[in-house]
Amino acid sequence: MPAQPTQPADPSQSPVTVLGLGLMGTALASALLKAGHPTTVWNRTAAKTGPLAAQGATPAATARDAVTASPLTIVCLTTNENVRALLAPEAESLAGRTLVNLTNGSPSQAGELSDWAAAHGITYIDGGIMAVPQMIATPGAYILYSGTDEAAFEAHRATLSALADTKWVGKDPGLAALYDLSLLTGMYGMVMGVAQAYALIGSEGIAAREFAPLLKDFVAAMTDGIVPGTAEAVDTDQHLTDVSNLAMNREAFPNFLQAYAEQGLRSEMFEPFQALLDRAVEEGHGADGLSRLVTLLKQG
Repeated sequence: MPAQPTQPADPSQSPVTVLGLGLMGTALASALLKAGHPTTVWNRTAAKTGPLAAQGATPAATARDAVTASPLTIVCLTTNENVRALLAPEAESLAGRTLVNLTNGSPSQAGELSDWAAAHGITYIDGGIMAVPQMIATPGAYILYSGTDEAAFEAHRATLSALADTKWVGKDPGLAALYDLSLLTGMYGMVMGVAQAYALIGSEGIAAREFAPLLKDFVAAMTDGIVPGTAEAVDTDQHLTDVSNLAMNREAFPNFLQAYAEQGLRSEMFEPFQALLDRAVEEGHGADGLSRLVTLLKQG
């Protein structure tokens, strides 16, 4: 097993390695440097290490050199397939060290990587970054973490805090990815709605900037009620409502699809919602609120 670097008494001086210097990886490495951590960096395209070297990072010639330079390696690549391909040859060098994977992926991928790491004596922590690169090391950014060895996470928590607020979500390695994708699901749903709203209002030449304040305030007001209200209904399995039930929504929703067509817009993002409303009412849930749709999304 390769010799282990000595951990400094001051956690703020703990050395770290960052593999992968895309926009996010570069932001992570830069935050570590600004926090005072000796930071080794590696990227398949070596030229990307230049700006970080100018900030004080140590470029590594190979991935092996990079992982042996620090007790903690953070990897942030495009896919988990890339992570596995990069690290499989370096398993022996990583043995006895901690690997934090901040690459976006699925819960099953996290589990597979955790099993691979455990088989090679590597401590594996999976993570989900809830921020864009520009938000790293700023208030409001946070990173979700999960893994079988919570003690290892706690040992490196001070270092990881240089990147963003840390949120431990459990010992199942796939939980960080599950939380990450669930939160992003909510975001992408909002993105689809905002895109369709701007397309619809713009079909009559109304500027998006003119409409934006109304849309922002309305979405915020609806979110404040819908998110906690739906959670309560789902957890208690109480979906009856005297506000806007599924039968009412089913009757009203064709107006949206008709308006999109009349205004010359595509409607494929919203057509499945009509099919789900139809199914809900046909299965006897017409008096329920929109929260009932959560149960109808389960397969089987």
